[in-house]
Amino acid sequence: MKDTPSESEMLNRMAAYCASAERCPSDVERKLLAANLPAAAIRRILSQLTEQQYLDEARYAHSFANDKLRFNSWGRIKIAHELYQKRISSENISNAIAAISDECYQNILTELLHSKLKTMHGDKKREKRLKLLRFASGRGFEYDRINQCLAQLLKNEKDYYDDSDRDSDKDSDDDYYDDQD
Repeated sequence: MKDTPSESEMLNRMAAYCASAERCPSDVERKLLAANLPAAAIRRILSQLTEQQYLDEARYAHSFANDKLRFNSWGRIKIAHELYQKRISSENISNAIAAISDECYQNILTELLHSKLKTMHGDKKREKRLKLLRFASGRGFEYDRINQCLAQLLKNEKDYYDDSDRDSDKDSDDDYYDDQD
């Protein structure tokens, strides 16, 4: 059976863990609990890490929000929910969400919907719109923002308003198969 590491050893391990990437206090606390340290020792270690600025909840929240928006294309709702799950304070969540640039946010949503639209084939206008709406909602974007983006995107999308071409393609395919009989 493994011995429980000392408090100073765990402090050094957690300092290295926090130095390698931005960490939230709940992640560090979970690791300390897994090491079977007493609650008082965990509080002292967390306090020391915070004093030495290895842990900073506000910095973590900003970093998390920025990374999830840019690399995972998550919306504000999903980012806020995940930060809440990590037990980040409401104030830090609000500040991190408010720090997201509207222009960057809109560009990411537009690009996300545009790339999804390119993969959709043969759906009717209404079905396409609903699928895109559900897709973006699942990524955590706000309903109003999605609708604005969809209106602009689908207005510019030739296939969206020109279903007659699709119908004529079907007819020509049917004629082709009819001629083969």
